[in-house]
Amino acid sequence: MKFPHRSGRQRRWLAISAVLATAALALTGCSPSGSSKTDIVVAIVANPQMKDAISLQDDFRKAHPDVNVRFVSLPENEARAKITASVATGGSEFDVVMISNYETQMWAKNGWITDLQPYADKTSGYDPNDFIPTIKDALSYQNDLYSVPFYGESSFVAYRKDLFEKAGLTMPAHPTWDDLKGFAAKLDDKKSDFAGICLRGLAGWGEVMAPLDTMINTYGGQWFDQNWNAKLNSPQVESAVSDYVSLLNNYGQPGAATSGYGDCITRYSQGKAAMWYDATAMVSSVEDPKSSKVAGQTAYAPAPVKDTKSAGWLYSWSLAIPKTSQHKDAAWDFVSWMTSKDYIKLVGNQIGWERVPPGSRKSTYQIPQYAQVAKAYAQPTLDAMNNASQANSMVQKVPYPGLQFVGIPEFQDLGTQVAQQISAAIAGQKSVKDALEQAQQYAQVVAESYQSGANGTESSK
Repeated sequence: MKFPHRSGRQRRWLAISAVLATAALALTGCSPSGSSKTDIVVAIVANPQMKDAISLQDDFRKAHPDVNVRFVSLPENEARAKITASVATGGSEFDVVMISNYETQMWAKNGWITDLQPYADKTSGYDPNDFIPTIKDALSYQNDLYSVPFYGESSFVAYRKDLFEKAGLTMPAHPTWDDLKGFAAKLDDKKSDFAGICLRGLAGWGEVMAPLDTMINTYGGQWFDQNWNAKLNSPQVESAVSDYVSLLNNYGQPGAATSGYGDCITRYSQGKAAMWYDATAMVSSVEDPKSSKVAGQTAYAPAPVKDTKSAGWLYSWSLAIPKTSQHKDAAWDFVSWMTSKDYIKLVGNQIGWERVPPGSRKSTYQIPQYAQVAKAYAQPTLDAMNNASQANSMVQKVPYPGLQFVGIPEFQDLGTQVAQQISAAIAGQKSVKDALEQAQQYAQVVAESYQSGANGTESSK
């Protein structure tokens, strides 16, 4: 995979990032540091599975009493901004960072993160070959792992099988977006604060754009065509976005324009929605009987389609070590602990097998206790991850890697700008057409740098 040179837009963004990197950091989980200990700072996203890792720190401390871990745990959009600002500008405040398959290969090529393959190979019992192949490949550069998966995911539809049965509804084996619209219309109950469907609407390229991009793909839309012409105002994209906005406005959750992954977890788990299309990793919360009112009442269907065989995404929250870390060995001690086979068993035994981080290791699905609790969603998760490819999930060929993102450096900025336009349309502040015209202008600025002789990217296989 090739990546282009930095555009003027990216250089300007990095300059802004240098300022952001100096912002105050909210530290959690701190403990006094003795002079004989090595302090490491770990920046992670404040999702439920990551909070579980913080709660299990006693296990790490027992095995590594000479390492003191301090956490920076922030919501996804904030975490992305701070981590990228630090790593891209050579900051040294973080020893471990949580990134994804979007960043890993680009950052490895730029020399921003450490090659973890030598560490993984020499760590007894770590077994990097146990990682699910599609995830391992997505986190590798020149055949070496540069980040290691905490969990992996694709996307699917969670739906209340009890409510479907009561209403005489049957979810198809391969639902379409029209199917979901029909079901949402029949099950929505505004008077009871019950949504027919929950979907992300919060601005952010990793928030609303994640599910919406898969919808754009299956409708035949593109961000850019093969000649790097911006295509965000095409009829196919407008049709997909219009249907998404209409679905949310008519049958979605209240305040959808400011509702992200975390809000949908809460709403669906508390029995306030009939369906939810989102990340397969949702199961750790949805099926947890300690916190979910719908545990055991949910069935799972593939991501909805329109004009493709399948849809969905491939994504991994993973851990990397910045090149600037002065404590790489201690950082690896933590990274290998949090992504090991033993950690998965630790979560299962101490918190619950429903809370195990899914989609990272093949061996997870061979653990009897996990297989028992995951029987409703284990195979749908693996099927979704195996089918997540551009060949299966896109109508049009594109010059960039990615399904729910565009694998170019400018996308963090571009994706956020476009997401703000989409959220404004969901909120009724502007029409879908006006939002996409503005989005098209943003995309054209990026497109020009590729059309003027920049090295293009290869699309994902």
